[in-house]
Amino acid sequence: MRDVTPDVPVTARRTVLKYSGALGAAAALSSSLAACSSGPESTNDTGGGSEQDRTLTAVIGYGNDGSWDPTQTASAFCMAANHHVYEGLLDTDPISREPYAALATQVPKDLRGTSWRFTLREGATFHDGHPVTADDVVFVFDRILDPDTQTLAKGFFASWLREVRKVDERNVELLLKFPFPEGLSRLTLAKIMPRHVFSRPGAWDDAIKGKAVGSGPYRQTAHHPRSNTTFEAFAGYNGPRRPVFKRMNWLTIVDAAPRVAKISGTGAGAQISDNIPYANIARLRSGGLTVEGGAGMNNLFLMFNTRHKPFDDVRVRQALHYAVDTGKMVEVALKGHGRPSSSFLNEANPGYRRAGTVYDHDPDKAKRLLKEAGVGGLRIDILAVNVSWIVDCLPTIKASWDAIGVETTLSPQETTAVFTKMDQKQDYQVVAAASNPNQFGLDADLIMHYNYGPQNLWMQYTRWADDPVAKKLFKDMDRATREPDPDRKKTMIQDYIDIVAEQAVLYPVVHNELMTAWNPQRITGIRAQPYPGISLLQAKWA
Repeated sequence: MRDVTPDVPVTARRTVLKYSGALGAAAALSSSLAACSSGPESTNDTGGGSEQDRTLTAVIGYGNDGSWDPTQTASAFCMAANHHVYEGLLDTDPISREPYAALATQVPKDLRGTSWRFTLREGATFHDGHPVTADDVVFVFDRILDPDTQTLAKGFFASWLREVRKVDERNVELLLKFPFPEGLSRLTLAKIMPRHVFSRPGAWDDAIKGKAVGSGPYRQTAHHPRSNTTFEAFAGYNGPRRPVFKRMNWLTIVDAAPRVAKISGTGAGAQISDNIPYANIARLRSGGLTVEGGAGMNNLFLMFNTRHKPFDDVRVRQALHYAVDTGKMVEVALKGHGRPSSSFLNEANPGYRRAGTVYDHDPDKAKRLLKEAGVGGLRIDILAVNVSWIVDCLPTIKASWDAIGVETTLSPQETTAVFTKMDQKQDYQVVAAASNPNQFGLDADLIMHYNYGPQNLWMQYTRWADDPVAKKLFKDMDRATREPDPDRKKTMIQDYIDIVAEQAVLYPVVHNELMTAWNPQRITGIRAQPYPGISLLQAKWA
């Protein structure tokens, strides 16, 4: 089976699908981008000269044909690339997620008020040579906050950010609806884009298709969605994460075998790869590569259609979770690189608390719950994404459900096909898929609102938003967002996560590690991320 981009659905999924061919043929790229995308270049590093002049070649185990618009994308490849091409006012460390000054000159110290002022870095320029100004900052935030424009980023800002206004050419002020210190780390999700480029007619469509013009340390030089994207160091960059590699070539290889082959053996053509299959770890390490994992929110979840009986009954949803032999799944499918979920959040998250309902393997309880619900002879077809590690986990689910008398069939499909069915409101019973909100941060409030909310696309898929329990949950979530006391907020979030666990409408089964491999004799400064993609902003040649 293939690995595919674990792109979680976004508000603009239909727009994204339009340009991937699902809803129609894509229009031509802008002339400047099309000129550098007339055909795939070699995906091998052919650069000669000294080590410092060589091209850094990376392998990304996810598709490169998702949206590149920073306000829209949830694509693993595109988000990772955008962090090298664009800057926010603040950006965050890829592991600790602590904010640092990027386009802004400093991180605000007083977070008790409802106004944050930022001064832009003197001499900051976009890759086309134009200076970065306050107008560019306002332009991006106006798009995010526009009530008539649906973007993924809106969900990260609209609840707490009222307005962003220009003070002068190098100063902006963010006006908050209430004090919200957690917003600092979210500013990395608002990449500052040049107004003079993306205010043109059709420019946002170009951004979706791959046009990227930022102020970051690397500028995009060519983009071939089915093969690779290339970058070079931006000579005009004067920010805190200086480019080290003169050129970079990022390959998209979604099939596991050729991805592993590209980084291993005497003919290895790459120095780093993410999404390493667990079965290949030992061989790669024996070949001299460093292979490390990042444990975070990456998870296999089950999503139920609550309009399809009997999945409207919470006892049925709970029964199917109790039935899954998660210990066997971790041992056999994940080779020990995971843990059964004991909360919606993973155990390393700062907001974690063991949930009030934990689905330890209990087939007898599962049978009892089904009997209480009056359900017998249940047949389930699991609609699943065909991400390789998800496919490896599916037989355990089938065996577990078969063991409690639920006749189960498996239907793994391409991720795009699965969520196209969701978008088209086709009937389904249960979806098994992968998700990792850590792409956006560690903030528990952000993670939970990303998955649950009255207007949330996930909730549209589950058909659950109108349930009385859901309506109360959403109110509890909003109250937690506005709570000024950090300890009280944390407790409020943990309390409503108990409701999410009990209801099990969309809920993780296991959290697993994501593995990254690199050649330590060629590059250093690498840290394995607990979410898809790589960061080379602090890497260097060995």
